[in-house]
Amino acid sequence: MGDMVEVDGGVWVGEANERASLWPASFSVRMGRVLMRWLRTGLIGLSLVLGAATWTSAEVMRWDVDGQIREAIVYAPAVTEENIPVIFSFHGYGDNMQNFQYTNIHGAWPEALVVYFQGLPRRRGLPGWQVERGDSDRDLRLVDVALSALRNSYNIDSDRIYATGFSNGGMFTYLLWAERPGVFAAYAPVAARLRPSVRPRQPMPLFHVAGERDRVVSFADQTAAIAVAVGVNRVDARPTSCGEGCSVYGSNTSAPVMTWIHGGAHTYPRETADRIVSFLREHSRDR
Repeated sequence: MGDMVEVDGGVWVGEANERASLWPASFSVRMGRVLMRWLRTGLIGLSLVLGAATWTSAEVMRWDVDGQIREAIVYAPAVTEENIPVIFSFHGYGDNMQNFQYTNIHGAWPEALVVYFQGLPRRRGLPGWQVERGDSDRDLRLVDVALSALRNSYNIDSDRIYATGFSNGGMFTYLLWAERPGVFAAYAPVAARLRPSVRPRQPMPLFHVAGERDRVVSFADQTAAIAVAVGVNRVDARPTSCGEGCSVYGSNTSAPVMTWIHGGAHTYPRETADRIVSFLREHSRDR
């Protein structure tokens, strides 16, 4: 786990050699360490840690992916009889699923099945995700295997499956757009860029969150990724406003590109989950 320190009332976690703000101000470093110890030893359930909600519980699920055991923290909604939406969520480089659950996507959409995946070691042994084809496509295969297994356990709405991720996880989200366009209904990368080798071709709804002062993934690289998305979706390059810092390209189309540009650095602002979920709720493959 990255070293955590309190900065300006929030908790920051290191990604590679930089520091990235992820956690709400109310989550202290000391409490975070206590909760992590409790979670690892199974003394309390995640649903109790995070307070009363409409999901039933969270559990660590594991899958054998080509001989490699992969895992994720899965939050299941309380009502699973009906078709339920699914959100796949991917942490940043050097982070982990335990930390990333505190982005609280599941709290923003408690009726959804939310899956916080754990990355495998990459360079320097730190966990992360592939950002282009190759490396046996181990993370693309993870998505395939996990989704197949989840379909066997839950009544999943195949028209409402979504992907989101932060930084390196956001780059993998872009890769999923290019390599699995028939699976997901919309994508929401945060603080991410697009590798030149990654070429999405099918227009899909996309919501990109970027910080103007990001020095880990430059703002210029992120605006270039947004420009590619606008081109792929064939929407008007002149955006309309959707609020402070918010712009939407192709607001009246089935594949809009929405952006939220905040004044921060390589961060995951506390309202990010709510903004992501608000966008995802509007999009389904059947409309």
